[in-house]
Amino acid sequence: MRHFHASVVERRITVEEKFEAHPMEAGWASEAIFFLIVEELQGEDIALDAVVEISADGINWIPEGTVFPRITAPGSHFVRVSHFGNWLRVRGMVSGKKASAKLSVHLHLKE
Repeated sequence: MRHFHASVVERRITVEEKFEAHPMEAGWASEAIFFLIVEELQGEDIALDAVVEISADGINWIPEGTVFPRITAPGSHFVRVSHFGNWLRVRGMVSGKKASAKLSVHLHLKE
C-alpha cells in the first residue's frame, strides 16, 4: 500500500510582498505536489512569482529549481517535485502597484 499525506501549509493568507510558507518535513516521500490556490489578486500590474526551496536543516534554504509559472489571475496552480531530501517549502513574491494576494498553499506527499 502506498503512503499519502495531504497538508494545508498556509490557509487563506494575505500577502503584500515576499512570503515563505511553513516548512514541511517530507523525507519519507518520493514525490511531492505543491498547490497554490490564489483566491484574490488586487492592485495594478500584479504578478505572483513562487519557487520551491529545499533545506538540509529546516533553517537555511536553497532554491530547488522548480518554479511556478508566473501567476497573474486567481486560480489553482501546481508544481511537481522529486529528489528533495527532507525539508520543503514554497517562497514567493507579489509584485505590482498596491499589490496583494489572498492564497493557500497545499502540499501532497506520496511514497
